[in-house]
This record gives sequence, C-alpha cells and structure tokens, in this order.
Amino acid sequence: MIDVIFRLSGGIGLFLLGMALLSDGLVAFAGAALRRALLRFTGTPWRAFASGAITTVLIQSSTATTVTLIGFVGAGLIAYSQAVGVVIGASLGTTATGWFVAGLGLKINLGYYTLPLIGAGAFLRIMGRGRWRHLGLALAGFGMLFLGLSGMQDGMRGLAQDFDLKSLPSHGLQAHILAMLAGVVLTTLLQSSTAAVATTLTALHAGTIAFEQAAAVVVGAAIGTTLTGALVALGGTVGAKRTALAHVLFNLGSGIIAIVLLPVFLSVISWLNAHAGLEAGAMSLAMFHTLFIAVGVAAFMPFVGRFERVVARLLPERPQDMSRHLDASALAMPFVALEVSQRALESITHQLVELQRVLMRKPLSDSEMQTLERAHTALNEALQFIARLPPLEHEADLHRQRVAQLHAIDHLLRLHGRLLNAPDPSELLDDVAVHVLRRQMEELLDLVHDGLDGKAAPDWMHELDRRNAQIRASIGTVRAQLLESDSVDGGLARALQLTDSLRWLKRSAGHVQRICFYLLAGRQAPVESDKLPAPDESELAVGPETDMGVRQPSTQV
Repeated sequence: MIDVIFRLSGGIGLFLLGMALLSDGLVAFAGAALRRALLRFTGTPWRAFASGAITTVLIQSSTATTVTLIGFVGAGLIAYSQAVGVVIGASLGTTATGWFVAGLGLKINLGYYTLPLIGAGAFLRIMGRGRWRHLGLALAGFGMLFLGLSGMQDGMRGLAQDFDLKSLPSHGLQAHILAMLAGVVLTTLLQSSTAAVATTLTALHAGTIAFEQAAAVVVGAAIGTTLTGALVALGGTVGAKRTALAHVLFNLGSGIIAIVLLPVFLSVISWLNAHAGLEAGAMSLAMFHTLFIAVGVAAFMPFVGRFERVVARLLPERPQDMSRHLDASALAMPFVALEVSQRALESITHQLVELQRVLMRKPLSDSEMQTLERAHTALNEALQFIARLPPLEHEADLHRQRVAQLHAIDHLLRLHGRLLNAPDPSELLDDVAVHVLRRQMEELLDLVHDGLDGKAAPDWMHELDRRNAQIRASIGTVRAQLLESDSVDGGLARALQLTDSLRWLKRSAGHVQRICFYLLAGRQAPVESDKLPAPDESELAVGPETDMGVRQPSTQV
C-alpha cells in the first residue's frame, strides 16, 4: 500500500511540476509573441474566442492563459469586453490536453523515452542565454510530464487492487454533485485542472472509477480551475476582477448544464461508441470534456454582449488614479509588468506636464496641489512595483526597459520637486520675449501629450529636442537682457531673482525632455532607441555609456 501511495503521489507531483515548467517556459519563451497575438486577434468576440482557444492549446494551460490575460487587462493592454471571449476560448482549448493524454500518454509509456529530453532541457536551461533558457525549461517540463504520467499509471493500477471506487453510488443527481465537488477539491489541491483531468483519465484507464463518476469529476475540475484566476485578480483592477468573474461564471454555468444533463451527455457518448467508432474509456471521457464545454460555448457566445454587461453591473467601475495599472498580478510575468509600469509612468507624466502648463500662468490651486501629491505617491508606488520584479539579467530587452523606466522615475521625481517649489509666475516680466517663451513652452508640452498618446509624427522626439533647444536659446536671450538692463524695478537683486525663475523653467523643460526620452527608449526596440536623439547636455556633464545601449545624460541638474 505504501508503495502505491509513493508511486501515485510521486507521479502526480512530477506531472504537476512538468506542467508548470512547460507552461511557464512556453509563456516566457513566447512572451512578446503571445502579447502580440492576443492583441491582434481580439477584435471581435469570435476572434477573441479563437485566440483564447489556440493560445491555450499551444501553451497547454488554461490557467496560464487566464492569468496572463488578467495581467493584460490590468495593464490596459486588452479591454475587458475583449477578454471575455478569450477566457471562454481558453476553457475549450484546455480540453485538448485530455485528448493528448488519452490518445498518446495512456497508450504508450513515454516516460522512459523522454528522459533524454529532460536532460537536454536542463542543459539548455543552465547553459543557454535569453529566450533559449526558457525553451530549455519547457522541454524539461514536457519530459517530466510524461514521466509523471507513467508514475500515475503505476500507482493507479495498484490502487485499483485495494480500493473499488466503482462500488460507490454513481447514478442520480446527488451522486453526480458529490463527484463534481470531489473534482473541485482535487483541482483546488493540485492547482491545475489539467492535472486533475489527467489523474481522472488515468484512474478510469486503470479501472479505479466508473465512467459516470469520472465524467462528474471532470465537470468539477472545469469549475475548480477558475479559482486560481480569481485569487490572482484579488486586489487587482476592476477589469481584471471582471475577467476573472466572467471565467468563473462561464465555467460554473457550463458545469451546471453538464451535471443537470449528464444522462443526455452519456447517451450521446454511448451512441458515438456504437456508431462513430469512439473508443470507450479515456477517449470517451476526453470527448465528454470537449462536448460539455462546447455546449457552454454555444449557450454563452451568441449572448456574449449581454454577458459582459451583467458582469460589469456586478462589478461597477470605480474612480481610478494614476497608479491604476499597477496590478500586482502582473508581477509573475515581467514583460506584462513592465508594460503595466510603463503605462503608469505615462499617466503620471501627463498629469505633471499639465501642472507645468498651469504654473506658466498662475500658482497651483488646492485641488491641483492634491493632484501633485497624488503624483508623488503614484511615483513611489511605481518604483516599489518595479523593485519587486525578479532579476532580469538574462532578458536583455526587459532589463533595458526596466533601466529606462528607472531613469524616467528619477526625472519625474525631480520634475515633481521643481513643480512643488515653483516660483510665482507673476515674477516673470510681462514683455514680448516672455510671452514668446510661454508660447514655446506650451507648444512643447502639447507635443509631449501627443507623443505619449501616439498622435504625433514618428520622429516627434527629434521635434521635442529641437523645441527644447529653442526654449533654452530664448531663455538665454531673456536672461542676458535682464542682466544687462538697468531698468528692472528693484535693481540687480530683482534681476537675479528673475533669472533664477528662468533657470527653473529651463531645467523643468530639460526634465520633461529626459522623461520622454526614457519612456520612448523603454517602449521601442533596442535598434530603434539607438536612433533617438540624446537629451540636450550642453550644460551637463555627459554620463557614461550604460547597458541600455544608448548614451545617458547626467542627472545632476
């Protein structure tokens, strides 16, 4: 008996570990491609559905698809309305693993033959660089999955000799509900519906449980898999919570339909066994899994718009702030987390730039000072969020993006300090030169908004560089006139005070330019960011070359 327990628990453990390594490796290896695919193919509900199904089949985990999707929604990359179709597709896509296990894993003992794959994957994980390390992780996971399946089969054969679960009640609604709850508990414990379904398929193949019992357990597994996404969404944005709730409601609705109509589904399977050549046992259970999820798709997808609105009413939108994108659930996926922080920093930049515009005309009001304080809080939250990311030394592009964002935060904090201690705008002389300077600064700030929103020309950073140089030249001219003039009220002391205000304005514009430079460098590909104009450093010491691949300006301003 102890030998059976050891084999079964070890097999389940290896299968779980293999699934986790396979899914994590594939998601990390194809992270950018996965993001582009989900963004590109989620335009309509049916395209979003197809995107979710195909992605889940490729990465072999509906949980991974759903958790990734929740991160995308939290980051604002995908709208909640598009995400609903993806989670429904993910539920159907996960049934492919059951076919894979039933059609190949249980018929051929591949555990021994995949041992070299585990070795090759581990070697690639240790010796590889960049994305290839993640591919090695996926290969090792794929091999461990089959090794674990072999252990589960051996354990289930021994369990069938000591326990006859088929003798337990399996007919009637009450028995079906109890078996379904067992499936929910099993999936919750294993944290993987794929592992729960594979365990059930193995038990059925070994003769440990009856088909009707196994069918109800699989229904419970489909419901239980939604708990992981729900836990991930806790504390996240409203969109992330809505996505998780939509996943729960769809799988729960499909499960209720399957349990209530289980005799009908079993009759359909029997007919397929007799007339369509469907194999009895594991293959039939895989068909049942796909069939009841497909019925759920047919029931929900024609009314997906209404379904979205119902979920939205259950979780109404709340007022959002500048750090609304900083969803902790995204930290598990660095490429998503950096997109989250990028959007948060762009939102903060918009707010500070608007406050800079106000200060060109008048002192900040109480509400505007509160906005400035919230921006400072959001900047600290963004810094803490980025600090929680794992080391990214082996991910050159992600590491470079992280460094760029840290530089942007540095200059945003410096800009915040200058706005907090801004001179009274009335100190500036009311003459033609100052009016021209104000207009030039406001045009620069308009360009910042358009550039960050994607409304400016592709070379907007070059134009921003030109406008900043123009402002510096105008300030230099006005300062020279002030120091050379004898007509300033208050004499030389007053002239020096006015030139100090002009210096504040010049350095504020310099920080704005640097912020945009680093935000754009963090969003573009390395080759493209090398083509960006470096910030104007005519009054600053040129900093050393960094590992970002672009020349960095000194931050001593």
